[in-house]
Amino acid sequence: MWDAMVDAAGKEELGEAGALDVSSIEHSVIFQIKRTQALLTRRFQSRFAGFDLRPGEYGILLLIATNPGRKQTEIADALGIQRANFVPLINSLERRHLTERRPSLHDRRSNALYLTPYGEDFVQGIYQAEATFEAECTVRLGGAKSREAFLALLSRLVAGAAPTSP
Repeated sequence: MWDAMVDAAGKEELGEAGALDVSSIEHSVIFQIKRTQALLTRRFQSRFAGFDLRPGEYGILLLIATNPGRKQTEIADALGIQRANFVPLINSLERRHLTERRPSLHDRRSNALYLTPYGEDFVQGIYQAEATFEAECTVRLGGAKSREAFLALLSRLVAGAAPTSP
């Protein structure tokens, strides 16, 4: 009897006492969002490895493509990227000849962001990769309606959230 109890206690210490109870994190919204974000970041990095892009750079390129000539601060604010973190990202994109800064037509004290011709071609390539990635996510979510519902729920979570502090 004693040997059985000692053997069972030893297994508990080694984690062999049965399945780990993960219910505390399975029902946590914040943990599920964090876990999903980490997983999708890894998938993003794998899918976009040929472009040598980080998610922040990807977002910057997409916003500049659809909003050429907007100020750096507008792009950074839309992405929730602090200025101290945004400048190195845009510097990196400029070194790769994907973007360029020009004096703003409306405010000479600030810079407007544009894609270079090479950057425009580059963005066309990432649009194709994004379409494939989005299609895979849509299937995993259960179709277009579920995808739209999911995006609506995420929007509700961030609605009215305080902006990130500088």
